[in-house]
Amino acid sequence: MTETRTTCPYCGVGCGVVASVEGEKVSIRGDETHPANFGRLCVKGSALGETTGLQGRLLRPVVDGLEVDWPEALGEAGKRLRNIINEWGPQAVAFYASGQLLTEDYYAANKLMKGFIGAANIDTNSRLCMSSAVVGYKRAFGEDVVPCSYEDVENSDLVVLVGSNAAWTHPVLYQRLVQAKHNNPQMKVVAIDPRKTATCDVADLHLALKPGSDAGLFVGLLNLIQGNGEWTIPRVAAFCDLSPEEIGTFYDWFVTAPRAITLYTMGINQSSSGSDKCNAIINVHLASGKFNRPGCGPFSLTGQPNAMGGREVGGLANQLAAHMNFEPDDLARVARFWGSERLAQTPGLMAVELFDAIARGEVKAVWIMGTNPAVSLPDSHAVCQALAACPLVIVSEVMQETDTSRFAHIRFPALGWGEKNGTVTNSERRISRQRAFLPAPGEAKPDWWIVARIAEQLGYGKAFAWEHPQEIFCEHAALTAYENNGERALNLHELASLTREAWDDLAPYQWRAGDFPQRTVVPVEPSTHGACVNELYPLILNSGRIRDQWHTMTRTGYVPRLMQHIDEPFVEISAADAARAALTDAQLARISSPRGVMVARVRISPAQRAGELFAPMHWNAQFARQGKVNALVEGRVDACSGQPESKQTAVRIMPWLPAWQGELYARELPALPPSVCWWRKASRLTVAGDRPLLSWIMAYASARGWQLQVAQTGERSSVLAWHLGELMLGFWEGHTLPALAHAFIEEAFNSAPVQIAERHALLHGQRPGEGTDPGRIICSCFSVGENTIRQAIAGGCDSASALGVKLRCGTNCGSCVPELKGLLE
Repeated sequence: MTETRTTCPYCGVGCGVVASVEGEKVSIRGDETHPANFGRLCVKGSALGETTGLQGRLLRPVVDGLEVDWPEALGEAGKRLRNIINEWGPQAVAFYASGQLLTEDYYAANKLMKGFIGAANIDTNSRLCMSSAVVGYKRAFGEDVVPCSYEDVENSDLVVLVGSNAAWTHPVLYQRLVQAKHNNPQMKVVAIDPRKTATCDVADLHLALKPGSDAGLFVGLLNLIQGNGEWTIPRVAAFCDLSPEEIGTFYDWFVTAPRAITLYTMGINQSSSGSDKCNAIINVHLASGKFNRPGCGPFSLTGQPNAMGGREVGGLANQLAAHMNFEPDDLARVARFWGSERLAQTPGLMAVELFDAIARGEVKAVWIMGTNPAVSLPDSHAVCQALAACPLVIVSEVMQETDTSRFAHIRFPALGWGEKNGTVTNSERRISRQRAFLPAPGEAKPDWWIVARIAEQLGYGKAFAWEHPQEIFCEHAALTAYENNGERALNLHELASLTREAWDDLAPYQWRAGDFPQRTVVPVEPSTHGACVNELYPLILNSGRIRDQWHTMTRTGYVPRLMQHIDEPFVEISAADAARAALTDAQLARISSPRGVMVARVRISPAQRAGELFAPMHWNAQFARQGKVNALVEGRVDACSGQPESKQTAVRIMPWLPAWQGELYARELPALPPSVCWWRKASRLTVAGDRPLLSWIMAYASARGWQLQVAQTGERSSVLAWHLGELMLGFWEGHTLPALAHAFIEEAFNSAPVQIAERHALLHGQRPGEGTDPGRIICSCFSVGENTIRQAIAGGCDSASALGVKLRCGTNCGSCVPELKGLLE
């Protein structure tokens, strides 16, 4: 068995992991020596070993739908790019990259696009999550420098979480906070979020403010600190829809706390005024002196594993490279370093405007690397239309099928997480090595290698003649130090001359944030969000992440354990709004905006403010029909950062009452007939439509010579199909979704031939005898279900810790603890 220390590829916490390979089995544990997590892992990180299989992988280059070898694929891509550049100029070409790329990949792509193709049209999905934070830091400090570390969270007196459900999105850092509060009961925690999320479990105060009103809350605090009476507490209360008492408590805690730190992420950044909100937060830290000392500061948490690394190399269209800008001195400096006479002189197109330019026909070629904009960008139907009309779409991708790759003329097979070799930078500026522990499958190649070969095709091979990612990293480090003279905080001169052996062995390295000679309080005028609520679209939709899924599910969606907790698109709604819309819990609903429609399962929740909805952003056409929340979201952006306002969209909701709903288990899922109007895929297909599907299922099974067992009772029908004593298919349908013992059904598919005595129970979807189905999984780490937990509570477990002792739930990553407490209450 071999062990490799590497880095988790999920959120920006940047946890160290140890991968062990024995035969074909990959095991993962937390790296006890890594300063980001000290051995802790969330459930997604713990399940990484289950994502390394080759199911659905893209393993050979594809050109116009046909598999080809690398020379042909590279030659064809180079020829088509050259033709477009020669006819339309470099501005007709664009790259769209990802915080999933390693720093070396990012550097290569940025250098080719900006330095040698000669246009700055390289942007990234980090635009969708972190670009407002970048603007906030640059306006305040003159550079995109995050002034905090994780230790500051643990050593503060007041921790403010705003627009952040860290318990689900940054679980390991959240658990460090929980432990710090346990160690220091005097620590206060404030959660600022319209929703009552799992993160509120640790909070002493939850401010359920009106969506988009965060800037008013912090401007009021700044006015209090500065003695300016313009934004008084009553005015803030009216603007934020909070009580004066709540606001007064928060302000008093912040002003009197010796040390205070504010953690913020998508709820702040994804706004048409996100940059101002970031500066409103930074302002109160600068004005109060709670800045640049232990336990203090404005701390933006990155959403992706290498969003920070992308920012370091210039992966955003309005940055140059190494924290330099499109200014004469910086332009001349980068051109000298790269030895290029073709360096882009002006900023390029940012994500939303980039795809708008594709739709208008101004951008003729786009190369998409490691991301899925057909799902993740706002107004996703328009994005799909733009890609469908684009003359050249190149996709570098790990998976064979994604919503985006179906538009690709050329597909390059990229390396997956366990096969990559390079570096990433986490939220606290810590560079960690991502080390390969699996061989490259098929003909998959590193992203930097693909970029370098395309550069060669375009005639720039000399500047991209790297043979190893260590050479790229050292070049990047040297650029950060080049003619720096202490003017830029990002200065990796200590790493610029690493040997390959030293780079291979590089321990986690945190670069210094500096002394912040520029500390600018930026004037902010609070504004509301841009969503226009009216009689037709009376509700505000908020979108976000869930605990066990990642981005557009291309990795996590194939892991059964990660689909146990929440396995379908849902919409949270308050009881009052549900009553007005004639909605009941667990039924299907249609949510619509002028741009599109989404179908989701209703969850009536006391955590949701009236007039507002919440839906997750992960589902896509590979896992659900009409499950994309971004089909509804308008491409409305912050004027400074270009970041979309994904958190506030005006929508309406109404019941959807299909004629039938059903659950389909099968060893190989069949292609469904058009009468199936909606479906979603997990360990099974959940389906709904205009007419019953039972007859079609029976015909499908009979055509394969399978033995059928059928039951029809009232409004419910079911069928099992057997072959040589082995269960091949099971289908249950009714006017409403049948309640089934799913764990029992899955056992039947995974076990030896099912006993005759159990077949009748299986046909009716219920476990025989006195056995209790575990129910919906609450603890994914140990697969502990809701029914099991309720039974333990009834048996005397009166606390989350007692449940942990009996069932182990809540004892690993801790993300399920808030739900355990909810069941106890």
